[in-house]
Amino acid sequence: MAVTGVEAGPHGWLVIDKPCGLSSHGVVEVIRRSTGAKVGHAGTLDPLATGVLPIAIGEATKTTSYAMGARKRYRFRIRWGVARATDDREGEIIGKCDARPSHEAIDAILPRFVGNILQAPPAYSALKVHGRRAYAVARKDAAPSLPPRPVEIEELRLIGLPDPDHADCEALVGKGTYIRALARDIGAALGTFAHIAQLRRLSVGCFTESQAITLDSLGEEGHISRHLLPVEAALDGILALSLTEEEAAQLRNGRSLARREPGRWTGLDGLGEGTIVGARHHQVLVALARIESGRLRPIRVLRY
Repeated sequence: MAVTGVEAGPHGWLVIDKPCGLSSHGVVEVIRRSTGAKVGHAGTLDPLATGVLPIAIGEATKTTSYAMGARKRYRFRIRWGVARATDDREGEIIGKCDARPSHEAIDAILPRFVGNILQAPPAYSALKVHGRRAYAVARKDAAPSLPPRPVEIEELRLIGLPDPDHADCEALVGKGTYIRALARDIGAALGTFAHIAQLRRLSVGCFTESQAITLDSLGEEGHISRHLLPVEAALDGILALSLTEEEAAQLRNGRSLARREPGRWTGLDGLGEGTIVGARHHQVLVALARIESGRLRPIRVLRY
């Protein structure tokens, strides 16, 4: 059976340094107009936030879920003594307090927020409440109370205190963690109000600040192609499996593969049922495939 539906390029990842004031969707639209290709992003940044926004182009959009699940590093500034409806500086003031925590008090409280914790998402978030976005409910009606959910914070440290009203911190967090909620909760634990005054994302998985380019630079001839990372860049940590030309063709056409000889796929023996691998032919990613009952079943076929 012939392989059909090959997508025209470009295909790969761009790491954009998102400017303040622009939404993640706005960045996607700029790049879609520039390339004419399918475009997606790996992890929303609020308009207030700046920094690393990985943009998937073409067939790379089939790998966005793997980048979104990666750990993310942030640097942020907390404003003490003021509560805002959105838990960042753009929201309406809903409370004030004169208490300002000391360097020693902040250092002592931060370890409480490291590890697997429960976190209540901000009322102004994209989570759904009875089929509606929480932020839409909060804008039209009373702010919804969202139940706490488990998140992981691997690292959290105080960088400095620029003045009594602010603290600068850095955190490495897992999927679904809200930095706005983290600042709010740190403030509550210290007996004061708090919100995010500044927020910058430094990395998403293997995508880093050093790779990031500005939107303004995209107009330069050939700039996108010079900075385009391969489709498989988002698959850091996923085992690569080398296939023959015949096996690659079968996966591309949606057919699962059975191991035909002992040791044919060295390295898969110890992997559990449901493990995802990146199947490649001549170093080119052919498909993301899942191990099921000793076979490889394609779950996302790439055509480029």
